[in-house]
Amino acid sequence: MTSGTPVPPALAAWAEDIVGPVRTVRDVSHPRPESQVQVWELTSATGRTILKVAPTPDFYTRETRAYREAAPALERGTVPHLVETDARHRALLMTAVPGRPVRSAALSPALGRVLHRKAGAWLRRFHGDARDLTSQDLAEAAAEMERAVEAAEKHLEVCGDLIGAHEREVVRRHAAGLALLGPLPVGYVHGDFQERNWLHDSASGSLAVVDLERARPHAAVLDVVRLACGPWVRRPELRTAFFEGFGRELTSAERTALRCLSALDAASAIARGVPHEDKDVVDRGRETLTRLVRGDHG
Repeated sequence: MTSGTPVPPALAAWAEDIVGPVRTVRDVSHPRPESQVQVWELTSATGRTILKVAPTPDFYTRETRAYREAAPALERGTVPHLVETDARHRALLMTAVPGRPVRSAALSPALGRVLHRKAGAWLRRFHGDARDLTSQDLAEAAAEMERAVEAAEKHLEVCGDLIGAHEREVVRRHAAGLALLGPLPVGYVHGDFQERNWLHDSASGSLAVVDLERARPHAAVLDVVRLACGPWVRRPELRTAFFEGFGRELTSAERTALRCLSALDAASAIARGVPHEDKDVVDRGRETLTRLVRGDHG
């Protein structure tokens, strides 16, 4: 049985060589309009597996490395296990982890705190020790920050008159501030660390994290931007719980970087969200800019 977009024949044959005859195929690709990642859930005699095709070689390389090098340090069941990869198809075959995407708005206060505390602990282990990063990794992390600063003007150009003059000035000022910051704590970041990539299994209480295609060396603070601009705005107790799990608070420089990165994320969200009619992303960007204009963000 197949539902949704079918798996290309050559890819299906590759997967069956590994897991055996596939009984059912379900397209579980993310419904976001701008998402180009293809994902299927396969069932076979070996159980459920996830077949994922990365949209670009960079995403394939990043996700493959993350599963091979960072994921093994995590508690079993809190991240998929990589079974096999195929560079020709940019394909990854992984074990499935149980649970549904987290939505803090639908969680009780107590459960929300529990899951954000678990998420903080997961992320600290995923980031690893900066001393384990190579000199090339550290150079890449520095280059990523430079690219983030340079991208601000491109986002503003795409936004056009969707962002007012005062908001543009705020984005540019924060981009300039980010460029002036000194060294920040570095880690192996997830790159898209937000609730929709957390899976909560209500039966076991476990929390797993998926979608590692943006994982790479970067300033560790990058991984809290989407949370600070999202659920923590209305539920600050979730922030408190997260950092209890994370094991440390942000440094002064990281708090400054968070404000700057939030401004850049807002411009990016509007530039990306409007063409794809992604209201949630656009709303997040606009609300972040409003807070930054008021000066009360972070």
